[in-house]
Amino acid sequence: MKSIMQNDMDQRYLCGRNGAADPLEVHHIFGGPNRRLSDRDGLVVRLCGERCHRNGKKAVHRCRATADRLKAEGQLAWMEKTGGSVEAFRARYGKNYLED
Repeated sequence: MKSIMQNDMDQRYLCGRNGAADPLEVHHIFGGPNRRLSDRDGLVVRLCGERCHRNGKKAVHRCRATADRLKAEGQLAWMEKTGGSVEAFRARYGKNYLED
């Protein structure tokens, strides 16, 4: 799986650890109906399963601020890679995640 957000897929995107104590998991930046688009567009990152992905205090699936941060970073990465605008991103993913 290729990521446009993360060069080293053997390292955790949020905390930088290597996954030795807490195995790495793939996180789709835009899930639900946009999960396949995230795959196609490379909007995936590796996160430690327990701490950063699912169960930690600031884990992406428990903390709205962390999820929103990743969505904004994903939108910026997509716009940079494609040369697309905020409007083009909104048309593809249904929402603008950047602050105006």
